[in-house]
Amino acid sequence: MKILIVDDSRAMRAIVRRHVSEAGFTDAEINEAENGEEALDFVRANSPDIVLSDWNMPVMTGIELLEALRGEGNMVPLGFVTSESSDDFKERAFDAGAAFMITKPFTADDFTRCLAQYV
Repeated sequence: MKILIVDDSRAMRAIVRRHVSEAGFTDAEINEAENGEEALDFVRANSPDIVLSDWNMPVMTGIELLEALRGEGNMVPLGFVTSESSDDFKERAFDAGAAFMITKPFTADDFTRCLAQYV
């Protein structure tokens, strides 16, 4: 399984990576991107199995990434790992085609629950 973690914070990418591993995905190939633009280029070139993206990032936000992917017809599952938890954000995410939302603070169990269906 190839997983792409997208977050402008290096520390948060490390935390997400650790939780993914703790969730049992120790054999996953995990790659990282600092923003949506980097992630879009990576997805186009490498076809990951799933994208875990923050919402708020410079250059290109997570929702802009999702909209760009869907606009290109790319249906890679993209889940948000974010502090945004309002109903408006959730509605916008799912309307745009998000696979799931994991809100901070999160646990390894959250990743197990959300990622298990993509194994």
